[in-house]
Amino acid sequence: MSPNLKGALLMTASMGAFTLNDAFVKLAAQDLPLFQIVFLRGCLTTVLLLILAVALGQFRLSVPRGDRARLAWRTAFEIASMVAFLLALVNMAIANATAILAALPLAVTIAAAVFLGEPLGWRRLTAVLVGFGGVLLIVQPGMEGFNAHSLLALLAVAIITARDLVTRRFSAALPSMTVAVVTAASVGLFGGVLSLFEPWEPLSLAQAGQITAASVFIIGGYLFSIMTMRVGEVAYTAPFRYTSLLFALVLGFLFFQEWPNALALTGAGIVMATGVYTILRERIVAARARRAATAALRQGAEGL
Repeated sequence: MSPNLKGALLMTASMGAFTLNDAFVKLAAQDLPLFQIVFLRGCLTTVLLLILAVALGQFRLSVPRGDRARLAWRTAFEIASMVAFLLALVNMAIANATAILAALPLAVTIAAAVFLGEPLGWRRLTAVLVGFGGVLLIVQPGMEGFNAHSLLALLAVAIITARDLVTRRFSAALPSMTVAVVTAASVGLFGGVLSLFEPWEPLSLAQAGQITAASVFIIGGYLFSIMTMRVGEVAYTAPFRYTSLLFALVLGFLFFQEWPNALALTGAGIVMATGVYTILRERIVAARARRAATAALRQGAEGL
């Protein structure tokens, strides 16, 4: 099996695990308060992440001084996006929520150009604008099927975009596992605080199993995503991120008897197509930049 094929399979497994996490949270939320679920899942996820960090030899919670403020901001954005997305998820079809979240690469592309000065040509800009048109087909504002919780999913995209911009500023000295442990613990703690304002419900065996499954799958998603980055080319594996839409459609139908309408499906297809195009276009632009840099170095060497 080639490295690229391994990377594609691992990315697909990562998306499947993350989507299964969402499905089990949505299932549990049918009978349990949301923030009770967030707290219990956060506690279990933190413990599992610590075990994983020790097993991988990456247990180190020291944070470089220059990264402390960035980590604090990233954690705040993670908590805010979690609240927005989960409130949307439990109140709308899982496929629709996942499709809106699939616009994230498009949003990051725009934000990186505006705030980080990264180049953005007219082709990618056009793809981004068309992709956001697809998002409007999913949200369907002003139409009978409009769900106001769709706006929360859009808010989650905006907040996650800010989170990813902060993440790009991290130094290489900050281990990814440290970020994951701090994030899981903070999300769980925040859920615990908010759960004090909700009446707690006793857990049945099935509900305990759903929360445990959500914790295991979110860890699996994180682990598979790490493994993906270690094999194959990023530009080859990144488009497989959109398999999350397929998982969401299947799980939504099997678990919740949900199926998006034709407009939403069309919008999801547009978002997926423009996202893949944006990723592939970034690969071309990066390759040109590398060739230009190599040519400049060669000319410099010849001049010497």
